Amino acid sequence: MAGRGTDEHPHGADRLCDLGDRVYSRAVRRGRVPRRDAEPVPCLLDLALLHPDPDDMEWLVPTAPQEVMTRLLRGMYDEVSASQRRVGSAVEAFEWYAGLGRGTQSPQAFAASAGEGPAIRVLDGVARIQAAMDEATQACTTEVLTVQPGGIRREAELSEGLHRATALRGRGVRMRDLYTHVARHGQGLHGYLELMGAAVEARTLDEVTERLILFDRTVAFIPANAERSMALELRHPALVEYLGTVFERLWRLALPLAAPLPDTGIEGISHRERSIAALLAEGHQDAVIAERLGISVRTCRAHIARLSETLGAASRTQLGVKMAQAGLDGPPRSAAASASVTIPDRESRTAR
Repeated sequence: MAGRGTDEHPHGADRLCDLGDRVYSRAVRRGRVPRRDAEPVPCLLDLALLHPDPDDMEWLVPTAPQEVMTRLLRGMYDEVSASQRRVGSAVEAFEWYAGLGRGTQSPQAFAASAGEGPAIRVLDGVARIQAAMDEATQACTTEVLTVQPGGIRREAELSEGLHRATALRGRGVRMRDLYTHVARHGQGLHGYLELMGAAVEARTLDEVTERLILFDRTVAFIPANAERSMALELRHPALVEYLGTVFERLWRLALPLAAPLPDTGIEGISHRERSIAALLAEGHQDAVIAERLGISVRTCRAHIARLSETLGAASRTQLGVKMAQAGLDGPPRSAAASASVTIPDRESRTAR
């Protein structure tokens, strides 16, 4: 049956076939469906959306929609994380191979490659980075995609690139920016977006990749060291296309800046605390969590303290157990996936 379902219904749980959608919807409404109803759509069993009723094997009961949504979001979260790791590996590989040819390249070959522009160029120093960015801005005609980690953007950072953004807006270039959710609290960012108007669209995520600026899907800039005093200018078509794909996947997962953050579904626990709980469950230290979410270590620990108080945990070990019992040990769910959750040992704390 599994093989037949894969061949005839090549889709995932996020885009069911019409018949599968009808049968699963009926099962959710009624609590179960006869096994014969699912025979034309074996994909529902293959995808674990239906499973046998232990009390009567002739009937099938549905997997809760909330569980299905959590499974899908976890898969997307893992996919984005894997993409981030692959970007780092690809950059390291290109740097390595480019370095091998520097000592043996003939003057003629060097001149030819210089005329075309190297696939990867290391920019050493802030002045050199700014000059390369200005050059790319002048050549840009269609769109600019940026990923801006680090939480609240300081006004100095926003002012630094304002002249480039203004020039792009004047030429009708579309700009899309990704920030962390923490950036929503910075007045400087709201002022910048108000100034730029419809030319710039911003969305936010719990955490984003390292900084990325991509012009016209032709040239990209990423940091080359932790201090960001060096950068890589990337022009290799395959690598630039890959970075564009990573951006688009993050963009689809992100929330528009004007949209509210989704409710966690648990009274007394904020969206940020929900994100911190998921990273704690992965085993990350406080400093790492703070960096990934764009907040200070002190703020991170204050949220962890509130988590412990809300869940009634007296230690970090007990907090881990309580988080698992409350379903906080995975990536955040969307608002549509929120279900009724009762916090362990707190009868009065129930979310709907």
